Amino acid sequence: MMSLLWKDKKLAWTNELSVGNAVIDAEHKNLISMVNDVAHAIKTRDCSALAHAFEILESWLHVHFMNEEQIALAAKFDFSKHKAKQQYGLKELRHMRDELVGKGGVWSDGTVDHFTKSLKHWMIDKHIIELDMQMKPVLQGYPYDFMPV
Repeated sequence: MMSLLWKDKKLAWTNELSVGNAVIDAEHKNLISMVNDVAHAIKTRDCSALAHAFEILESWLHVHFMNEEQIALAAKFDFSKHKAKQQYGLKELRHMRDELVGKGGVWSDGTVDHFTKSLKHWMIDKHIIELDMQMKPVLQGYPYDFMPV
């Protein structure tokens, strides 16, 4: 599936990533763009841009996780395991950020390759496909634009 998600050496949204909810899908599209910004900063070895891109990504992830929880609970989806995995994912992301920022932009080509692939694997494979797709069967019972008030 990953080959379908690449466009011009960046992650790209495909309909296969839809979890069946407009809010979550729109946020995933936005987060994929942010992951591309982080990956670009890693590839260009721009430590200042990297720290800023990670800060924006993490800030948006907090909002996204709250929205996912609100939608999931309103749709009667058991969110307890989901939430724990989200928090673990944030820890992984922070660890990645700290390791990269700690090296001050002095990264080998292998490090660049490892972290860009890890970041994309985390966003697409771990977060969207393995975790959020679990909500899809439940969300299909609601309108695509479902958002509890």
